[in-house]
Amino acid sequence: MASARATPVLAMAASAAFALSASAPSSTPSSGEAATGDMPLPPAGGEFDYQLGGAYDPPAGVEVVARDRTASPADGVYSICYVNGFQTQPGELALWPDDLLLRGDDGAPLYDPDWPDEAIVDTRRADDVARIVVPWIRGCADAGFDAVEFDNLDTYTRTGGSLNLDDNLALARLLVQAAHAEGLATGQKNAAEDAALLRDEAGFDFAVVEECTVFDECNAYTAVYGAHVLAIEYPDTLDTPFTEACTDADRPASLILRDRHLVTPDDPAYVYESC
Repeated sequence: MASARATPVLAMAASAAFALSASAPSSTPSSGEAATGDMPLPPAGGEFDYQLGGAYDPPAGVEVVARDRTASPADGVYSICYVNGFQTQPGELALWPDDLLLRGDDGAPLYDPDWPDEAIVDTRRADDVARIVVPWIRGCADAGFDAVEFDNLDTYTRTGGSLNLDDNLALARLLVQAAHAEGLATGQKNAAEDAALLRDEAGFDFAVVEECTVFDECNAYTAVYGAHVLAIEYPDTLDTPFTEACTDADRPASLILRDRHLVTPDDPAYVYESC
């Protein structure tokens, strides 16, 4: 499913070539805090906040904060950098060469049906796509983030067969390798049905997931990543109180409720609760 992303500030992408390691790691992380290559993972079961709609001081007790790659990391907590490597971000279409956008039979770019202002990237050209995205990953590392999450790993399912899982896996491997080379742990975003493959074949270290209790797929993530699953629910799709989701034995160790557009606390629509 698509993320509840917010529009980031327009940023220029570098196009320099980059070096990638020869192979992706394939071992499953333990219940400890070390990711592949001894990069720290988010604290298992740690309270977290999801701030893609704008940065603000985290609520008391929060240990993990995710923010867009155009924002600065939060001080004094484990910080995750959000990167959309499989679709264009709103306002960033100009950063992508025309030939890297997937096109339909009419020659027009294909857009995500749920996010119509996001064009789908042609992951069959993984090396070329990575040349756009890897500088963003390096920017996350330079800014001081601890990890990066890659969104829309399942975009291929929304292309009518033009792309497939192997196409997206090929790109995911390159992005994970680049992040690991920068000392960043890597988070799989959603794509429950592909969790094991994304861990074993692309090398992801943890997961950031949306609405897994609503769609009854939390176990698909925890079976692969254990306690290193950061889960977000939204009030507009919960059919029971959030407190009931917190008592579910199968819920991830870290679970929060956020408003759909991830607004800041000064907005009346702001929602934040944690288990």
